[in-house]
Amino acid sequence: MNSRDPKSLIRIARESGETTEVEPLDLGARVRQLRKDRDWTLEQAAKQAGLARSTLSKIENGQMSPTYDALKKLATGLQISVPQLFTQPQRAQANGRMSVTRAEDGQPHATTTYEHSLLAEGLTKKKMLPYRARVRARAMEEFDGWVRHDGEEFLYVLTGVIRLYTEFYEPVEMRRGDSAYYDAAMGHNVVSISPEDATILWVTSLV
Repeated sequence: MNSRDPKSLIRIARESGETTEVEPLDLGARVRQLRKDRDWTLEQAAKQAGLARSTLSKIENGQMSPTYDALKKLATGLQISVPQLFTQPQRAQANGRMSVTRAEDGQPHATTTYEHSLLAEGLTKKKMLPYRARVRARAMEEFDGWVRHDGEEFLYVLTGVIRLYTEFYEPVEMRRGDSAYYDAAMGHNVVSISPEDATILWVTSLV
């Protein structure tokens, strides 16, 4: 196991219910919502799409699976593309979620090369995993190999100086205020090259 194993942090997040499950799309409900968003009656929507009222009603109530031709007519009538018919609608309003983590808060998870603390632990079903890390490692030899995992990752240097090693790029020296965004499936490791342990903010997408 790698000394900094984001998979373990992601597993902790999933076990505490912090990831978001993708809900299956109900096409009928999606079409009905699109129609109601436009304040159209069944008759108005059916006319716009060039479909019979009864056909549109059956589609909305899940009583029939529309042909591709019918889908194209629906999309044209609703003035959207066919793929948009199968896209989950965005939330119309903010849900007011917020979590504040004080500087002294955050459950630490220590390893030989890092000590990282999960942030915003009070929020469930997060789409990203933020954590603060103290970089103890001083050389690549301290790692068991590359760290790699699904998703994307953002790194921001809080204090000290680090060297970011990646599988496909030359090592990069980074100081306070510097940041990097990268594909987390690419091997990556971080070492501190300042006298003191550097601290960084990591944000990992949950996929």
